[in-house]
Amino acid sequence: MIMQIGPYTLPNSLILAPMAGVTDRPFRRLCRDLGAGLLVSEMVTSDTRLWNSRKSRQRLDHSGEPGPISVQIAGGEPHMLAEAARANVDHGAQIIDINMGCPAKKVCKRAAGSALLADEDLVARILDAVVAAVDVPVTLKIRTGPDREHRNAISIAKIAEAAGIQALAIHGRTRADKFNGEAEYATISEVVNAVNIPIMANGDVDSPEKAKQVLESTGAGGIMIGRAAQGNPWIFRDTLHYLEHGSLPAAPLVTEVHDCVQQHLAELHQFYGEFMGVRIARKHLGWYTQNLPGGEDFRRGFNTLENATDQRVAIEQFFQQINASTDRVRFGCYGEVSARKKNGALAA
Repeated sequence: MIMQIGPYTLPNSLILAPMAGVTDRPFRRLCRDLGAGLLVSEMVTSDTRLWNSRKSRQRLDHSGEPGPISVQIAGGEPHMLAEAARANVDHGAQIIDINMGCPAKKVCKRAAGSALLADEDLVARILDAVVAAVDVPVTLKIRTGPDREHRNAISIAKIAEAAGIQALAIHGRTRADKFNGEAEYATISEVVNAVNIPIMANGDVDSPEKAKQVLESTGAGGIMIGRAAQGNPWIFRDTLHYLEHGSLPAAPLVTEVHDCVQQHLAELHQFYGEFMGVRIARKHLGWYTQNLPGGEDFRRGFNTLENATDQRVAIEQFFQQINASTDRVRFGCYGEVSARKKNGALAA
């Protein structure tokens, strides 16, 4: 499946969702290599006065990335969001994404993120201001409404289309739901039928089978994958294969996984510096190893390591142990079990 956003024809319709503290440049590079058609950066505040912090500078760093570069901005003031959009384009952004989907309290208490959905007039003013401020495509991320009694995704989508928004991602929960319960896709289907801009379905897409089911049930033009990619960037590769062939590809070889994880680790150390890189690597290795044999013991030890060399050695030893009895590993909760012994028996 191909998706068009403004002048950009994406190689496929699988999108990496923006996740604060996760979708940094090293992780975006990894997901792109494994098949994601578009990668949306971590959320950046619309208050450009705060961009001098180390964290903001890193979030604004897209050096060496192939396009199109999509940057998400968050805020509640139309003129500030417009200014942030222009500044991000000056920093290399080729698509501006507006966050109206984040349910986090620290975002919503500033009348930003999904809190904006309760004020449709403000939504319209924000979208008009940002679209007018830049000459690149503007996209929007929303939820289905403020709460279950006030689902207004169709109304918001029509406002977005009228403002010139080029694509819309919808998480199948309301702001009040946060991440509780299961995502619902009926509202997304209704939006697809109500507007003529590309719609990306988001929420609980945790397997290739689920991606196919959601695409078919909603009629959406694309799938946005977030939490399911944490520790399993192979979900993009697997989903592309499943959508094309109706079956999962062979699980990656242990040696391939090892090389991929070590490269990700090295890029984290380089991008953040050793002190912060070592600490940020801990959560990623926790995700990578959570379903692998011996993963819990490995994580406990790995989280005590304080330097890059010790982390590299620990990963080397861990995957050597797995490779002694296992050819391939499958990440995520779908398809095969997480590992199989070389003789075909299930791994412990």
